Amino acid sequence: MAQTLVIVESPTKARTIKAFLPKGFQVVASMGHVRDLPNSASEVPPAQKGEKWASLGVNTGSNFEPLYVIPKNKKKIVRELKSALKEADELLLATDEDREGESISWHLLQLLNPKVPVKRMVFHEITKDAISNALLKTRDLDMELVHAQETRRILDRLVGYTLSPLLWKKVAWGLSAGRVQSVAVRLLVLRERARRAFRTSNYWDLKAILEKDGSSFEAKLISLGGKKIASGIDFDDSTGLMKRESNSRLIIEKEAKEFSKAFRSSQWSISSVEEKPTVRRPVPPFTTSTLQQEANRKLRLSARETMRCAQGLYERGFITYMRTDSVHLSEQALNASRKCVEMRYGKEYLSKTIRQFSNKSRNAQEAHEAIRPAGSTFIIPDDTGLNGRDLALYELIWKRTVASQMAEAKLTILSIEVSVENALFRASGKRIDFPGFFRAYVEGNDDPEAALEGQEVLLPAVSVGDSPSVRDVEALSHNTQPPARFSEASLVKMLEKEGIGRPSTYASIIGTIVDRGYSSIQNNSLIPSFTAFAVTALLEEHFPDLVDTKFTARMELTLDEISTGKAQWLPYLDDFYKGSQGLESQVEKKEGDIDPGLSRTITLEGLPCVVRIGRFGAYLESKRLKDDGGEELIKATLPVETTPADLDEEKAELILKQKSDEPESLGQDDETGEEIYLLFGQYGPYVQRGQVTEDNQKPKRASLPKGIKPEDLTLNDAVGLLKLPRLLGEHSEGGKVSAGLGRFGPYVVWSKGKGEKDYRSIKGDDDVLQISFDRALELLAMPKRGRGGRTALKDLGTPKGSNENIQVYDGPYGLYVKQGKVNASLPEGKGAEDISLEEAIALLEAKVSTKKSTKKRTTKTKVKGKKTTTKKATTTKKATTTKKATTTKKAKSPSTTKSGKLRASTVRIIKSTED
Repeated sequence: MAQTLVIVESPTKARTIKAFLPKGFQVVASMGHVRDLPNSASEVPPAQKGEKWASLGVNTGSNFEPLYVIPKNKKKIVRELKSALKEADELLLATDEDREGESISWHLLQLLNPKVPVKRMVFHEITKDAISNALLKTRDLDMELVHAQETRRILDRLVGYTLSPLLWKKVAWGLSAGRVQSVAVRLLVLRERARRAFRTSNYWDLKAILEKDGSSFEAKLISLGGKKIASGIDFDDSTGLMKRESNSRLIIEKEAKEFSKAFRSSQWSISSVEEKPTVRRPVPPFTTSTLQQEANRKLRLSARETMRCAQGLYERGFITYMRTDSVHLSEQALNASRKCVEMRYGKEYLSKTIRQFSNKSRNAQEAHEAIRPAGSTFIIPDDTGLNGRDLALYELIWKRTVASQMAEAKLTILSIEVSVENALFRASGKRIDFPGFFRAYVEGNDDPEAALEGQEVLLPAVSVGDSPSVRDVEALSHNTQPPARFSEASLVKMLEKEGIGRPSTYASIIGTIVDRGYSSIQNNSLIPSFTAFAVTALLEEHFPDLVDTKFTARMELTLDEISTGKAQWLPYLDDFYKGSQGLESQVEKKEGDIDPGLSRTITLEGLPCVVRIGRFGAYLESKRLKDDGGEELIKATLPVETTPADLDEEKAELILKQKSDEPESLGQDDETGEEIYLLFGQYGPYVQRGQVTEDNQKPKRASLPKGIKPEDLTLNDAVGLLKLPRLLGEHSEGGKVSAGLGRFGPYVVWSKGKGEKDYRSIKGDDDVLQISFDRALELLAMPKRGRGGRTALKDLGTPKGSNENIQVYDGPYGLYVKQGKVNASLPEGKGAEDISLEEAIALLEAKVSTKKSTKKRTTKTKVKGKKTTTKKATTTKKATTTKKATTTKKAKSPSTTKSGKLRASTVRIIKSTED
């Protein structure tokens, strides 16, 4: 019987497709890409190790020929694929239908070199009909798509691996640059600069609570003496100051309070009543970008989490392909949507005609249909069997798709104007006459304070000339607010609007920005770091094109033209990288002109000092006059929670003062007689017993728990913190129970013996200094959660010879297995339901061995101007020989070898610099 081999990317996708294929088809997974450019020097083949271009992985002198290698963790998979191919009479490459999928298929074709017929099979959903149809419409590989993807890969490698080493030398070790990443970082920095430049303005207005026929309503002051009252729109968004062209009247506090008092006793009269009908139409179905935005707003999912969750839904056959720019719905989807509307909401909620949408994105492409529930009949969310994030995201997609075929919402906008003396107030409302698509879906908003679009604000029935009674007139103060920081949703929206990058890469771009320390996420906002300021300033001054949104958008447009055959990839790469104006020569020319001291210095307006980037983070540096008339240089570490926009003169002076002044003593510890000091460091305030002396290099210290303010700290509290951990009692099953304060906050721990410990975090109203033994036992009896409050997705069991079980968790960077303190990420395409105990053991062992090898590499100490010696002497003959051999060699630069190639450790650090 003829055998057909079908290759897809993941085991989950393979299982789903297998159910829809006839007998004689074998489906296997490649686990993503099977080969790639080398990620470290150790992956470079011996034949190319001596080449100057080997560190890039791209031979720029030979038509930018990429050097593809099979990663170590993919060699077994490749062997299995080759073995499976030997039994096949036909090969179907069924990877995803976008550029990335086309590239994976091409690499498989090149690597497997099949002797049997090969066909490309594409589909945008995994259903029986879709798979059956795809079998009938196979095609050849699209080489234009392959070239487009390869060009992007090479271009990202050239930018990342050329600029990143420059940043290491001029700013800080381990930094990265990227074609899209650096532009995204600059957007964050520009917004933070705008926040620093912003000046808060104050304005006042009045709010009246009026009543008519027992119904109360609010009205706001809009004009005085026929002149409009200043409101938020009269102030400049970028400066916070009132616009020069504004003719509105600015009310100050004194006036507002006087008017408030006067109007309470005045006669009010309805001067106009207006009702204006309007309609609201549903928004288009999801694209990759809009799904990431809405999932971030409504579900608080990061772009990474959204795409990982959507990938799983697609591979299990619940939704169509999740990487798409299209808002188009197929005829099958339109029919399914309209059936759902009719069955769930009734015919009156169905749009009169089929509603199709067109793209507004400037570079719309990728797959040819919007993200929607899969199949000819959409499964109702409650019937899917999904739960958690999967259910929430599926329901979001289901509602948005179904709402697109629902009738418009019909509303009436209500307005009542009320006059009093020479003032005019206005009450605004909204009545929903027919909810239409509001029944299914209302698009979210980045501003949590914004009123919900679907919520009615009703006003009482009044007529012109009526006199409502006054319950209260309140004077309200308003301050202009600086530009909001980007959320993941708003950054994705901005990147798409500017045509920067592809929606399918936004998740990894934002992830890299956070991973590299260019930004942190607080309250769903992306806050750029001081390092981001330094790197952006360097790139703006010396490589302005690479962080210019318009230049990057033009690059993106050219890459899209390559995918359609309108542009040639080789001339484009040659022009970008080589020649007198190419990136390679520009870096070589400018490297000597860039002063590392200046590159690590950030000058912020209004500060009495400068910010510098050091080995251990950002710090303040200032010169102060000494008592003898001389100058001294003061350096003070910036607390990690300090943001560039919020660092003002007052905060800077306080941090410098805390560094230069004698530490503040809270009093003496009665037991030891030593002074207890309150100090401030990089990670916030802490207490210390005694001072640092030659005899006491490391005095006892303890951080202040979250919620305790330095100004509220008492001596007793400080002494209590320094006594931690404190013994609470003996556990009935053996071992001691204690309360302590660690890196992740306060905790209780049960020390069972032989190094085994069971921890629980102390949260809420519990106090580490006051918690009782009984309460600690209650906490220890609760199910253990992973770091960040995560609950294990699956317990794989306990390996033989171990007393710790292995569990699967879903973290911010993907799925991982955990045993004790060791974590190991799951390979690409591997899900919680796929991983076995044996596979998990292998992953954890590999992680442990990697840590050991890394530790061995760090046992050598580099001393400038001296010979390198091993950290510890050993007694064996072999170790002695090694030591002698080591001490005869001069210490080399950490970044290059004698031949000029990047070291393995160097290349490994920039593994994730490409977009």
